[in-house]
Amino acid sequence: MSNSTTDELVEVLRETRELLARPDNNFIWSYWDSATDALLEFDAFITQIESGDTSGRSDLKLLFAPTGSIQEVSISSGWGQEFLALSARFDAVIKRV
Repeated sequence: MSNSTTDELVEVLRETRELLARPDNNFIWSYWDSATDALLEFDAFITQIESGDTSGRSDLKLLFAPTGSIQEVSISSGWGQEFLALSARFDAVIKRV
């Protein structure tokens, strides 16, 4: 994986993390119990990708999938359109990983 691909993926993950960190998010339909759980998981993914470990790709694909936990939070929290844009970027970059 090239550095530019890694940088792109990390940027998408950081932007997603920012959305998940919004104070009024609703996590009831996601598999996370709280924002803290989601943020800890995203921090771990970011650290892993930055170190060159892409073994979490399958887990990330599930999170970004339609009706995945991120989309469930986005819809119930009012940022569904922002998620769709991020998801499209994620799909494009994960193919190159």
